[in-house]
Order: sequence, then structure tokens, then C-alpha cells
Amino acid sequence: MDEQELKQGITKAVEDVRKTKPMAPSITNTVTVNFVANAQLAVGGAAAMVYLADEAEAIASISQSFYVNLGTMFDFYMDTLEPLSDYLHENNHKWVLDPVAAGLGQMRSQAIDYFKDKTPTIIRANSTEILTIAEMWGLASNSKTKIRGVEAEDEVEEAKDAAIAIASYTGGVVVVSGKVDLITDGKVIVHSYGGSEMMENITGAGCSLAGVCAIYECVTDSLTAAVTASQIYNLAGKIASKKANGPGSFESEFLDCLYNLSSEDIANNKFEIEELDV
Repeated sequence: MDEQELKQGITKAVEDVRKTKPMAPSITNTVTVNFVANAQLAVGGAAAMVYLADEAEAIASISQSFYVNLGTMFDFYMDTLEPLSDYLHENNHKWVLDPVAAGLGQMRSQAIDYFKDKTPTIIRANSTEILTIAEMWGLASNSKTKIRGVEAEDEVEEAKDAAIAIASYTGGVVVVSGKVDLITDGKVIVHSYGGSEMMENITGAGCSLAGVCAIYECVTDSLTAAVTASQIYNLAGKIASKKANGPGSFESEFLDCLYNLSSEDIANNKFEIEELDV
């Protein structure tokens, strides 16, 4: 995949979502559920937030991608997450995992261990979460990795090898969010530029990015979907920060940018492709 092909794929993904309004259901955390839904709607998709075991598989069956976020865990979640991930895996159904605070707590660790062989098609996380998952899954070792709630303790490039290892293992895509996003399918790495430090002052920027990955994954391959989501987020963050006076107005301006940005501008936001020796 060269730069021009990727730009064409991004443009088409943005336009196809706005035309078809695909739904990507979510099991997401209670802190960011509203922002995730609003972001999915703003890019042109449809949102459906579910939690119960008897509804998750049913709604997955009428969608093209599903989003699972581990930010706030409740006792009944495992009753939903295990059979749902079984269903998604057995039916080759695309799904996005955001392993918030990976390694923190028994239930969250149980879920991540269970997902190892359920092949999420996109994993979106910060650098520390990616390093932690690689270690938990026996794909890499990094004894320096620190768990710090939902915040990253490591730089994006420190998670590069772990991201490649995870993507190669799952056959999917890994998105490492940071000042410069790193997206890899184990064969190529794409760096997406832009964003704003203001994104650290609102709740749900990363969680909603993963939800938007799922929206784009409804209409295109996982790598193009992940890059498209990072591109629109980085461009929207950059523009919104110039218009906003603080976190409240930034959030509003950011959603407006997701809604209004042209497919061409999104595709032309700065990114770089690196081919890997595999």
C-alpha cells in the first residue's frame, strides 16, 4: 500500500460512512459513553450502547463491527464479554478492543487473557496498555512497564515492537495513541500527525477514537479504518484547539470538526508509511 492508495481508501471510507450511516454497537465504559456515541454520530455512523448478554450477540448479528471497552468493569460484564467474543471470533466478525488500564485488577486481566485467542481486528490503546498486553499474551517482555490507571507511562515509539508483535499474532491492526499515532498491521507502520494537547483535558478522546475505528471498519478493511479514524481525530483536534477557549468549547468544536471536515482534507492530513521487513 502506497501513500496514494491509502489516501484514496481514507477518502472512500469517510464518504461511505456518511452515505450509509453504519451502526457499530459498543460495550463501553460509563465515564465516556456519551462522548463515544456523539463521536460515532458526528462522523456519520450510528451508535448503540449495550451491556447485557442477551442483547449483545443479537445486535452484533446486524452490524459489521463491534466495539468493546474495558474502562469500567462490573461483575456482570464477563457474562456478556466471554460469549460475545466467542460469537465474534466464530463468525469472523470485525471488532475493536480498547483495553483501558490493562493489567489493573483481576476481572480486567481475566477479560484480556480471554481475548487473546478471540482475535480482535483492531486494538486501540496507549503505549503502556500495548506493552502490558504484549507481556500478558507472552509476545514480549518489558519489566519496566508501569500501570497507571488509564494514562500512559511510556512513549509511543517504545511500544512499536509490542504493537507489531500483537498485530502479527492477531492478524489485525494495533493503534497506539499519542502525540503521533502509530498504526500497524504487522506489515506496515503508519504514523498520523496532528492532534492537540487539549485532548488530554477532556474525557473520552481515546475511547471515542476506538469507537470511530469501529464505524469506519464497517465499510473498509481494518488498517484503512484505523488510519482514517486517526486522521480525522488528529485533524479535528488541531483545528478545534485553534478555535476553543478551554476544554468545554474544545469538545464542542471537536465534534463539529468531525461532522464538517471534508474527506479530502482528512486524507491529506500528514501521515507517513513505513514498510516493515517481514
